[in-house]
Amino acid sequence: MMNMMNMMKQAQNIQKRLKETQEELNKMEISGEAGSGSVKVICDGKGIFKSIKLSADAINPENPSSVSEDTIEMLEDLITAAINQTSEKAQKVMEEKMKAVTGGISIPGLF
Repeated sequence: MMNMMNMMKQAQNIQKRLKETQEELNKMEISGEAGSGSVKVICDGKGIFKSIKLSADAINPENPSSVSEDTIEMLEDLITAAINQTSEKAQKVMEEKMKAVTGGISIPGLF
């Protein structure tokens, strides 16, 4: 009986640590860049896209001064919206596929 209680405590501790780790991953910001920093992308610790930053050089390398801040911001917003929409669609498809496999049973941490 004591062994079962220890197992339950361990399971609760693992569950608590998993939740804390997930929260920590959600708060993280991991960045990557291309084109010598002309394109920068930020994701959270789970790899979920957060934002993109473009430089005028990335848009018009031959004449970066011709690119306004408004144009850059608009492109960043459009790219962000497209990526987020695609991610949401992919998440829904994954959930549907996983529900088909699990027979609709919700398995914590799976989706």
